Amino acid sequence: MTMIEASNEDPALAFSRVKLAYGGQGNDALILDHVSFDVMPGQITTVVGPSGCGKTTLLRLAAGLIRASGGHVLQHGRVIDGLNTKVGFVTQESNLFPWLTTLGNVEFPLAIRGVPKKERRERAMSWLQMVGLDGFENHYPSQLSGGMQKRAAIVRTLVYEPEVVLFDEPFGALDAQTRMSLHHQLLQLWHNRRNTMFFITHDLVEAITLSDQVVVMTRRPARIKEIVKVPLKRPRNVFEIFLEPGFDETYAALWKHFKGEIKQN
Repeated sequence: MTMIEASNEDPALAFSRVKLAYGGQGNDALILDHVSFDVMPGQITTVVGPSGCGKTTLLRLAAGLIRASGGHVLQHGRVIDGLNTKVGFVTQESNLFPWLTTLGNVEFPLAIRGVPKKERRERAMSWLQMVGLDGFENHYPSQLSGGMQKRAAIVRTLVYEPEVVLFDEPFGALDAQTRMSLHHQLLQLWHNRRNTMFFITHDLVEAITLSDQVVVMTRRPARIKEIVKVPLKRPRNVFEIFLEPGFDETYAALWKHFKGEIKQN
């Protein structure tokens, strides 16, 4: 990473006039068009927008998997100009290794970082206990429910304590009850550790439930339409989030900006 006047006040992630185009000419090739916003340290920032607008592309830029055509993506004031090993990435699929047990999966990122066996076993078990998977450490992924697989995938990422955790719609395929339970557990983990989290979703309720701010994107070529601060106090009751003071007003503000983008898709 290249330094650009970093300071203690720098955002955890900063998208600065980012453009991205994939070949061709004109707007058909343009994915992101001068996108600028900040992800602040210790907060949860969520991006919502119509399908195909480039939400996951933002995560791939932050992870250094692709490079912007223009502008910069920075992490704590440093330009991301290659594979970014300082982020964790929780994808839509759990992507657990089927030949490893739950414990083996969670230990894996520590093993490749050279953490001694005894320490990585203790750290992995501690995280599994936090999400209620102790007792399932010797199970293989095929023996776990979808929600349990997702919990294992999340702690496999959090166990090595990345500076920023990227989430690409990790709960989209789960039923409503399991999703609420995972929202509750994720917020508990965040409260204990205050990780910086950057979250992609289509679900406005999920965005409000989790976030400190929600970034609303336009359809392609995507720009930032609005950034909505979420005023709900923490800790939040995710099982009755509709009753939280400020929920209705925040949902109305988000829907006002979001609905104009999905009508033309």
